[in-house]
Amino acid sequence: MSDNLAQKILREHLVSGELVTGSEIGISIDQTLTQDATGTMAYLQLETLDIDRVRTELSVSYVDHNTLQNSFENADDHRFLQTVAARYGIYFSRPGNGICHQVHLERFGAPGNTLLGSDSHTPTAGGLGMLAMGAGGLDVAVAMAGSPFYLTMPSIIKIELTGELPPWTGAKDVILEILRRLSVKGGVGKILEYGGDGLSGISLTERATIANMGAELGATTSIFPSDEITRNFLRAQGRENNWQPMQASEGAAYDEVISIDLSKLEPLAACPHSPDNVHPIRELGKVKVNQVAIGSCTNSSYEDLMLVARMLRGKVIHPDVSLVIAPGSKQVLEMLARENALADLINAGARILESACGPCIGMGQAPPSKGVSVRTFNRNFRGRSGTPDAGIYITGPAVAAATALQGYITDPRELGDIPRTAAPSQFLVDDGMIIPPPADGSSVEVVRGPNIKPLSRFDPLPDEIYEEVLLKVEDNITTDDIMPAGSKILPLRSNIPAISAYVFQPVDTNFASRAAEKGGGIVVGRENYGQGSSREHAALAPRHLGLKAVLARTFARIHHANLVNFGILPLLLPDDEGFRNIEEGDRIRIRQVRKTIEEGKLEVINETKGTTFTAGHQLTPRQVEIVKAGGLLNYVRQS
Repeated sequence: MSDNLAQKILREHLVSGELVTGSEIGISIDQTLTQDATGTMAYLQLETLDIDRVRTELSVSYVDHNTLQNSFENADDHRFLQTVAARYGIYFSRPGNGICHQVHLERFGAPGNTLLGSDSHTPTAGGLGMLAMGAGGLDVAVAMAGSPFYLTMPSIIKIELTGELPPWTGAKDVILEILRRLSVKGGVGKILEYGGDGLSGISLTERATIANMGAELGATTSIFPSDEITRNFLRAQGRENNWQPMQASEGAAYDEVISIDLSKLEPLAACPHSPDNVHPIRELGKVKVNQVAIGSCTNSSYEDLMLVARMLRGKVIHPDVSLVIAPGSKQVLEMLARENALADLINAGARILESACGPCIGMGQAPPSKGVSVRTFNRNFRGRSGTPDAGIYITGPAVAAATALQGYITDPRELGDIPRTAAPSQFLVDDGMIIPPPADGSSVEVVRGPNIKPLSRFDPLPDEIYEEVLLKVEDNITTDDIMPAGSKILPLRSNIPAISAYVFQPVDTNFASRAAEKGGGIVVGRENYGQGSSREHAALAPRHLGLKAVLARTFARIHHANLVNFGILPLLLPDDEGFRNIEEGDRIRIRQVRKTIEEGKLEVINETKGTTFTAGHQLTPRQVEIVKAGGLLNYVRQS
């Protein structure tokens, strides 16, 4: 059978359904990962599923998001995560060990395996030849309990890479070029599978960068073949036994092929305020910059930071620029230190942050008011940096380092020859910051701080919805808009009543109080509603406030699944006219919901306007039953 690579892995893990585009399939999950911003809720949910030990081959709990300990909440959550990992047979990566995606690439990922993570950038491991997908924490909890992960079978797009990257360009420019072509919704419902002779010049960590930012396209996942480059990386990590060759069969078919001649690429930047607002650096002019931030799960590898260190060696950053650098893992940081590259960074004036997500999720290092920050991160949504009126540009590490030196957004080709760097033949391996679980965790006491509140219980779907439209939003509303992050709000992730006060705060500061006063309501959106992170709190907290339904033209994949998992009805507006004819404050009635949802067509009556239209949905029969039950936990308990 001439399967492409994605089909091969899906077929090997298929539990239910057929590999027919648009139909629902269930696949078995080999590995899971969580991080602390989503993990506390995922493990609270796992505890309700009545198992003694996780049933995956490997599950890892990482602490990399909520590491800024302004008060007791984050430290308490870390203690909870460590004890619950020991209780249920989960590896625990301690604070300081690094960003989950970088560490998983280094120490756990295996070609041909499936990986489900409670973080939207889990597809980073696709650079290693894994079928790796982001999901809400509840989906990950259910997978840890041994159940399949269900998804709509995506179409599979081949990205054919030819030629060789010119000097001063890199993986970030490849994925920014794809974003420029396809937009932030161009990957929805798709798997991006990379191939072509250009792969021979793309290192493992560069592949991971490209796969990571497939999330910004809305793609289900991205995947690279497992070849000799993969084997060499795993050998250097002391894990060659995890390698196996994985590639598409000869003559494999794809739903679409997109060709990129790498030799024609140049340094690019995603300009404010969207990852697909991409322009060549040479066209931007001399944009004055206040801050440069290098790191995140996208560009914090050994190779990335060695390039930066070589560029900064013997130089000092511009006096008007603050440069912060966050190595992606303890392994990267220690290797930089042992090779004196860390000294080069420090001597140049860089401020070294801990190996964590940090400013990428608004956890410190906010730029100044109306400031410009150049970042090697993956998202530049308005306000995500912690400064609402800042302008955030996304670039690769070469552009970022050149900019830190010059004080304005700089094409690194202006600096002459690129310094020579290469991946090491052997990485420094020390897993002392990873705590393996005991053989039997049944006697382990799970420690809970006072900020960890019990899970809410939700009622089944009513037979009639009669609610007010609380909010109407435009295209590409993000999960950052719905449930913001940052150092003030992230510590409340295990306290749903407290965090619910911040729902839609960047969009409407009165939304939460209005929803609480009215006992719930409806939200209306347009295209790509819920793009961005996997944070299930963007569905869970609105449900806590009583949100009954979201009407939108289209939904982002993970957020749509999260709405279903918490019993919020995601309905499709029939056209743009339907969107225009609904306003905030309108009273909406949907009768016989439980019957008509099964038929796929629901009559929506706008009693304020005196109009009626038919809304559809993209729910599978299984998801219909989940919504009717009031969410996935209720559905599992009934099964």
